[in-house]
Amino acid sequence: MTWPVKDTDLTKLGKSILKGAKGVITGADVQFGELTLTGPASRIVEALTILRDEHGFHQLIDLCGADYPERPLRFDVVYHLLSMTHNRRVRIKVQTDEDTPVASATGVYPAANWFEREAFDMYGIFFDNHPDLRRILTDYGFHGHPLRKDFPMTGYVEVRYDEELKRVVYEPVKSVEWRNWDFLSPWEGIERGFAAVLPGDEKGKS
Repeated sequence: MTWPVKDTDLTKLGKSILKGAKGVITGADVQFGELTLTGPASRIVEALTILRDEHGFHQLIDLCGADYPERPLRFDVVYHLLSMTHNRRVRIKVQTDEDTPVASATGVYPAANWFEREAFDMYGIFFDNHPDLRRILTDYGFHGHPLRKDFPMTGYVEVRYDEELKRVVYEPVKSVEWRNWDFLSPWEGIERGFAAVLPGDEKGKS
C-alpha cells in the first residue's frame, strides 16, 4: 500500500477486517485519511490478536484514554497500531466505565504495559490481568486522576516545605479551581483574562 494511503484503500481494508472479525470488531470508519475501528471492550484481546496475526499490525504505537463524562461508558480506550510491512496504521477504540476493567493487551503487545499504567494513573481505567497495574506518573498516595474532565485544575493536595518541621508536608487545597471548558484557542480566549493586547495582535486586525 503506497503512502499517502487513499481513503478508498482504507475503506477496503476496513471492510476486509470487519468481514474476518464478525462480533469482535464491529465498526470501521474512515475520516481525515485514518481508519478507526470499534468493538466491544470484552473482546479487545481477540481484536488485537486478529489485527496482529491476520493483518500485519505487529507494533503497538500508543494506547491512551479519552474522557466523555456525559456518557454512561465515559472512557474510550484507544489503541494505535502500525504495520511496517504494509506501511499503514489503524486505530481501534473500545468503551468502558469507571468500574469495569478492560482486558490487558500485554499478552498481545508487551509494550502495552506502561501505556496501560499511564491510562490507569491519568484516567482511572482498570486493566484486568495487567502484571503490575500501579501509578506511573503521579506521586505515591496521589488522590484522583488528573486527565479526567472533572478533576480540578489545582488538584486536591498541595505540597510545600515546612521550615519548622524541616520536611515536605502535604495539605488539602483550600480553594479548588475547576476547569472552564470554553474550547477557545489561547489566542481567542486571551482577551477574556487580560485587558492588554499582546504584542503582534494588532497585525491580525489590519
